[in-house]
Amino acid sequence: MITFDEGLIPGGRQISWVFLVLSGALVGLAAAIMGVGGGFLTFPIFVYVLGVSSLTTVGTDIFQIIFTAGYASISQYAIYGFIFYTLAMGMLLGSLVGIQIGAMATKVVKGITIRGFYAMAVLAGFSNRFFALPGKLASMDIIPLSKGTSRFLDLLGVWTFFIVIGIFAVWVMGTFFKNIKTLKGESAGK
Repeated sequence: MITFDEGLIPGGRQISWVFLVLSGALVGLAAAIMGVGGGFLTFPIFVYVLGVSSLTTVGTDIFQIIFTAGYASISQYAIYGFIFYTLAMGMLLGSLVGIQIGAMATKVVKGITIRGFYAMAVLAGFSNRFFALPGKLASMDIIPLSKGTSRFLDLLGVWTFFIVIGIFAVWVMGTFFKNIKTLKGESAGK
């Protein structure tokens, strides 16, 4: 058994290492197949199945991504020339800023709110794919659908996704700037 969240709950919580390894295998498989970080699977597994706190889940997920993404990118993609390095460096610079702001924002936002916005992000991704599905089915001659209607539905899905994610981004930035004095006071107290 592995013990975690000892600082949040007296005695902490425990989980079998076998379940953890099997969960990791599922996340790794999804990451390799779809090019995702795996957080969309890790978050619900940790929070809703294991009962891990939101902050511990985010920190643990980001830490494990270092190793899984690093290994996969080098062993499976870099050696075959499938990495666009300048694009990756640009994303890295933006991600470094975003992760700092996000990590500080989680200090002033309740865990249940983070879970709510996580759910919204997943639903936004689902709606994006839902609106794209008719066009894909039409391209395979499974359903009749005009190209114009297909493009409209696909565009609607893209807009839905970016509007929801945009609202989330504005909310996080607003929370960060609204609580910057609290965060500065916390830094000064250390």
